[in-house]
Amino acid sequence: MFKVGKYARSVSIVGVGCTPFTNFEDHPETKGMSEGEAFGYAALEAIADAGLEPRDIQYFYHGSANPFMIGDSLTPNMQVADWFGTRGIGSVHHSEACCTGYVAMQEAAMAIASGEFDIVLSGAVDLAASLPVVGAPGHMRRDFPLEEMLPSIPMVYDRAYGRPLDSAFGISFDNWINEYRWTYDLSADDVDRALNAVAKSLRRASVLNPLGFYDQDLDQVAAANGMPDADAFLTSMFNPRVTQYLRVTGFETKCDGAAAMVLMPTEMAVARGLDHKVIEILGTGSAAYEGATLANEKTGTIRGTKQAFELTGVSPDEVDLLFINDFFMAGDICVPEEVGYVPRGEAWQYAIDGRFAFDGDKPINTHGGRCNFGHAHGASGIADIVEAVRQMRGEAGATQMKKLPQTTLFRGFGGGQNIRVQLIRTVD
Repeated sequence: MFKVGKYARSVSIVGVGCTPFTNFEDHPETKGMSEGEAFGYAALEAIADAGLEPRDIQYFYHGSANPFMIGDSLTPNMQVADWFGTRGIGSVHHSEACCTGYVAMQEAAMAIASGEFDIVLSGAVDLAASLPVVGAPGHMRRDFPLEEMLPSIPMVYDRAYGRPLDSAFGISFDNWINEYRWTYDLSADDVDRALNAVAKSLRRASVLNPLGFYDQDLDQVAAANGMPDADAFLTSMFNPRVTQYLRVTGFETKCDGAAAMVLMPTEMAVARGLDHKVIEILGTGSAAYEGATLANEKTGTIRGTKQAFELTGVSPDEVDLLFINDFFMAGDICVPEEVGYVPRGEAWQYAIDGRFAFDGDKPINTHGGRCNFGHAHGASGIADIVEAVRQMRGEAGATQMKKLPQTTLFRGFGGGQNIRVQLIRTVD
């Protein structure tokens, strides 16, 4: 395997911003927003958080998972600049499906590390809960029914053989957790209890986060359905299995959202004397596999993790906080072990014991993750970064971790499948 090189100069995150992750039409703060307005909302918040003005941005990256289908646009970067006061500056659009937000950080960091730019904004937006009304102004949207979404999923598979062979997409949801089960001699009930425990922990985080999708925890949902507690609801007919292991609560909550960050050289950030902590981007490990490749998520996670730790010199026991792109929840059991966050064979019990909750000793996805905070496709990776930065600054509010995290690891995943494993750390 090739050796990834260090950045030519250190790069840090100095500003972050994020819209609510919700159905925009149902939220008073976002009702009537177009993609451009949503991107501008997140961008302006990130710029202000960095203590800058729009005129200070030298270049920006725009990401979205599927701009043609969800945004009715091509080259959308050229259509959003006016919304946050950067008309005329250089920019680029990129699209890596659900891995877009992590690639957004990697590309922006490289632009600064190379010395080409000093101040770069990187953001992403997807109004994933609705579809554009073709030919109408951007704020006009319509419902996005499942029967229109499903035909787009095979587009991440190779046209020569993946799609004609039906891509075996459903198997990918369960293959890693199934291997995990048999490796550690677990029962199907053990797996179910672990996944349901993760669902409870992450839903509680989402409810407490003002940007999160849900406003009721699973005990409240159970009570509304005449059941005694969350466990009764999670194993009921209202939450059926839709694969061998995954129930409805184990899949993404599709929503609208945008998020952004501002990066600059660490030396410049420290010299500016910001009134919040500077967060250094230590490095990125990466891998990519065509979607029908057997065990692509596991294989890519192994490869990306090895690169990230070798590049940065960080060891797994230094990681205080873990984010996992969990648009299906099995990753919340399998990934923590593969990246060395918890011991082999123990993640399922950590989940049952509540140790992955924001107030546990091994927190993951402190905002709730894709199944609970919400999944705005390309924007979700940056929403992870926003949440991590706020946790590391001590600004996470009701879900603030007991111990301020110093080092965070992201395991990004998506798009048939791209993998990014990234590490960030508070600058002393």
